[in-house]
Amino acid sequence: MKTTQNTPSPWLTRGLLGFIILGLAACSPAPTGNTLAGVQPTATAVLAPSRALEMVTPESVGMDAERLSRVTAAMQEFVDEGLLSGSVTMASRDNQLVHYEAVGYRDIEAQAPMTRDSLFRIYSMTKPVTGVALMILYEEGKFKLSDPVGKYIPELADLQVYAGTDDDGNMITEEADHPMTIRELMNHTGGLSYGIFAQSAVDTAYVEAGLLNANDTNAEFVAKLGQIPLKHQPGTQWEYSVSVDVQGRLVEVLSGQTFGEFLEEQIFEPLNMIDTDFHVPQEKLDRFAQMYVYGENGELLPSEMFDGADFTVDMAFESGGGGLVSTANDYMRFSQMLLNGGVLDGVRILSPLTVDLMHRDQTPPGLTGRMSEASGTVFGLDFAVITDPVEAESYSAGEYYWGGAAGTWFWIDPVEDVVFIGMIQQAGQGLPDVRSTSRRLFYQAIMEPKGV
Repeated sequence: MKTTQNTPSPWLTRGLLGFIILGLAACSPAPTGNTLAGVQPTATAVLAPSRALEMVTPESVGMDAERLSRVTAAMQEFVDEGLLSGSVTMASRDNQLVHYEAVGYRDIEAQAPMTRDSLFRIYSMTKPVTGVALMILYEEGKFKLSDPVGKYIPELADLQVYAGTDDDGNMITEEADHPMTIRELMNHTGGLSYGIFAQSAVDTAYVEAGLLNANDTNAEFVAKLGQIPLKHQPGTQWEYSVSVDVQGRLVEVLSGQTFGEFLEEQIFEPLNMIDTDFHVPQEKLDRFAQMYVYGENGELLPSEMFDGADFTVDMAFESGGGGLVSTANDYMRFSQMLLNGGVLDGVRILSPLTVDLMHRDQTPPGLTGRMSEASGTVFGLDFAVITDPVEAESYSAGEYYWGGAAGTWFWIDPVEDVVFIGMIQQAGQGLPDVRSTSRRLFYQAIMEPKGV
């Protein structure tokens, strides 16, 4: 996957999901064939009875086409109001595509229209990909979820836990009551943090250490992290964290490959995710969507989210928590594989039981606050999981999902046999609620529900 080694300005990617936490409470015609959505299986693959992700009429899978068109109309309205530059939305039901639309502009200043094959910074939608990579190694017997992380990454063994500060402002630490486990690493209860979502001596230490520096290797990242105490006792609190970046390093240790090489060989190539990578190569830059933030008066301003961020170069750090660039089509193929129980077009990535394990509640008993039963939402292995659709204001128990800091979102609904992918490139105050809007407008088009 790596072709060159560059040294761009360092940039902090720990802020990738601040916008996601706030948002989780949250035109091209449809193709007549499947030239973008489907691919030929590899020579060793066994063809499924019906090839995945061919475009079909919504009515053939129990949906109403006129009602479904409201999704596109809503996205276009956001564009017309100046709230979005453009979007790509894509949806499947019963293993087939029912919706695939692009509206607005990939680059407003250049008046370049958004296209269905546009490339997007998916930021923390990288996390489920990393989780799948790690579970491939789980299926090979390389680790147990109850194993201490330090068993495989010595830098993270015997970590102390923050217990306050003394009169001079120095951290007071205590022994961990148990080592952070891989399960806790995957459900964000391991005691790690991100560094900028809260104020504490540990968060300050993250910032001062320059964690998630683009010039560091994954190994150098965990070496820095290992010098900082845990913020909480493992298993006591859910806190969004750098833990999935640690998972990326764990993949390297367990596989003997770089993280990028493993993803390419084990996920991207088998699923024909031809546009997913840690950077956009020169020949694809004409498909790379411009990132926008909102000005003081709500105007769209072209800008990367973080100083020094540059997805056009191949950086040293391969961030398992937020480093990938992808397309709606690629991420649909990844998500449909999961909905299908780990297989797509006869190519198996995981077993059905492993996929099921990933979207079960994996949080410790008695957990309160965000990602607890109190919110109708819990956390599995690198996915949020809805347990109470009424409390979570959704539709199906068992839906699992996540999103990205630049506005991208997706959900997988095993009850209604649905995948929905949304791609935009915007962040900050002024971002319209594309997630809940698309959810409502998609589900009102289902005329033959399976869950009632």
